[in-house]
Amino acid sequence: MGQLTFLNFVGDQLWKVHPVVHVDLSGKTVVVVGANVGLGFEAAKHFASMNPERLVLGCRSQEKGQAAVQAIQATGFKNAELALVDLSRFASVSAFANAFIRDGSQIDILVYNAGVASPNYVSTSDDWEEMIQVNHLSAVLLTVLLLPCLLKAASSGSSPNPRVVVVSSDVHYWASLSKEMAENDDKVLQKLSNKDYCTPKVMGDRYSLSKLLNVLFVRELTKRLPANSPIIVTSVNPGYCKSQLGRHLPFAVRIATAIMAAVLARTTEQGSRQLVWAAVGGAGREFELRGNYVSKANLQEVSDYVLSDDGAVAQRRIWEESVEILSGVEPKFESIVREMLTS
Repeated sequence: MGQLTFLNFVGDQLWKVHPVVHVDLSGKTVVVVGANVGLGFEAAKHFASMNPERLVLGCRSQEKGQAAVQAIQATGFKNAELALVDLSRFASVSAFANAFIRDGSQIDILVYNAGVASPNYVSTSDDWEEMIQVNHLSAVLLTVLLLPCLLKAASSGSSPNPRVVVVSSDVHYWASLSKEMAENDDKVLQKLSNKDYCTPKVMGDRYSLSKLLNVLFVRELTKRLPANSPIIVTSVNPGYCKSQLGRHLPFAVRIATAIMAAVLARTTEQGSRQLVWAAVGGAGREFELRGNYVSKANLQEVSDYVLSDDGAVAQRRIWEESVEILSGVEPKFESIVREMLTS
C-alpha cells in the first residue's frame, strides 16, 4: 500500500472480514498479553477453541484477568490461566518473562496486544512517557526475554515455526520521525519521552508514532535473528475496532469517535481474527511472513516512510537505543541479545 488516504481507510473498514482461521493447537502454549478485554480477549477465545495445552492470559488486573479466565473456561476449555503483568513497570515485565524461563516453558505463540492511548502526557514509575514504555519498550523487553522459550518450542518439535505477533495499526502510515531527530538527536527515545517536548500537538500524534515503532521493531528484530531462525515475527493491523482504547480521550473526541465507530468500526471479535491469522494463518508462506505487516488476512506493504532511507535510519536508531535502555533494566535482556541476535 505504501500510503493510506482516508478513502483507503474507509475502503479497508468496509472490507468483508474473512472467517477466523482455525488450526489444531494441541500440545502448544499460547500467551496473549493484554487479554482481559477487547481484541486480546476475543483472540484468546479463538485460541481456546483450538485446544492448546496452555493458554496464558497476561493481564494487569487480578480481578479482570480472573474474570476473563472464567469466561473462557465457561466455554468448556479448562486450560486457560492468568499471569499478572503491568506493562508500565519494567520489573513486572521481567518477572512475567522470568516465570516462563524459570519453569523451562516453551512458547509456541506470543501475542503482544497491550497498548494505551492518551491525549495527555503520563509518566510511568520508570520515568518514561506511558505510550513509549507500554506500546514500545515493554514490547521489545518481553519479546526478547521470551526468545529462548520460543526457540525451545521449535527445538522440541512442538512448533517448527513459533510466532510472535505484535499488534500495530494502519495509523502507522500517518507517522514518521523527523529526519533531524533520527539523524542528529543523541537520544531519540529520551526526547520522545521528555515532558517538555511532549506538547499537546506531539501527544496528539503519539499513538500513531507508537504503532510505527511496533512496525520498526518487528522489522529490525527479524533482520537480527539468524537467517535460519525458526521464529517468525510479524506486526498486525486489526483495523479500526470498537474498543476501550480511547476511554481516556476528551469527551468531545469520544463523542465524535463513537459516531465514526457506529458507521465504520469492526467489532473486537472481527478485529481479533487478524491477530489469529497472524498467529496461525498463512500456512506454506512462513518465509514470507517474517518481519512483515499483516492486514486483511494477508501481507500488506508498510508505509512509504518505513521503506525509505530515513525510515531505515530511524529503525536502526530506535533498535540500538532500545537495546541500550533495556540492557540497563534487565541483565538477561543483554545476554539474550548478544547470544541469539546478530549485530
